[in-house]
Amino acid sequence: MNTIIQKKSLADEVAAKLQEQISLGHYKVNDKLPIEPELMKNFGVGRSTIREAIKILTNSGLLRVQQGVGTFVQQITASREPMDQRLKRASMHDLDEVRQLLEMKIAEKAALNRTDKDIAAMKGHLAARKIAAEAGLLEACVDADIQFHVSIAEASKNEILADLYKATSVHLKKWFIQIYPDTGIFIETTAIHEQLYKSIIAGDAKKAWNIAAKIIRQ
Repeated sequence: MNTIIQKKSLADEVAAKLQEQISLGHYKVNDKLPIEPELMKNFGVGRSTIREAIKILTNSGLLRVQQGVGTFVQQITASREPMDQRLKRASMHDLDEVRQLLEMKIAEKAALNRTDKDIAAMKGHLAARKIAAEAGLLEACVDADIQFHVSIAEASKNEILADLYKATSVHLKKWFIQIYPDTGIFIETTAIHEQLYKSIIAGDAKKAWNIAAKIIRQ
């Protein structure tokens, strides 16, 4: 039983590496993959592992197998690729664009659907953001900033919007810490974040949308 689990795990790993090579353009649509012995050599695994990996990617729609001819790339991105895996290989710029698009909608929906519990969560994270910013604690400040916006996403009461926002934000955290040398930008934007919070409390969806748009531009 243990041997089977290990083989499956290894096949998944090879499938993931093959999928990454395809997504990076090493193989294009309709390109033929190398023959089994070459793939075995490239990945340092046995024939059964290669065959299982090919089967995984064929089932996901990424590859097609033509008996007696070979294995070909069917499409660049597997239709069944888990979203979290897709986000992991996305560029930081693309992730940030997705996050920015979501910012305005979650603010608008939060203004309409927030509860007292949501307001309390937003207030706590906003306070933590301000304290960390003024103390110069960059990582804590980024954390609190992300959690503030996540609490807005949760207040929207749209689970898909909230899940998308949380997924993109998690992957962006390290990038934020790298691109911001200090907490200066967070101090500068404290007031506008407080305005966003107040517009959500007031239930003013239009104002919340517009303020979120201003935050993005800053």
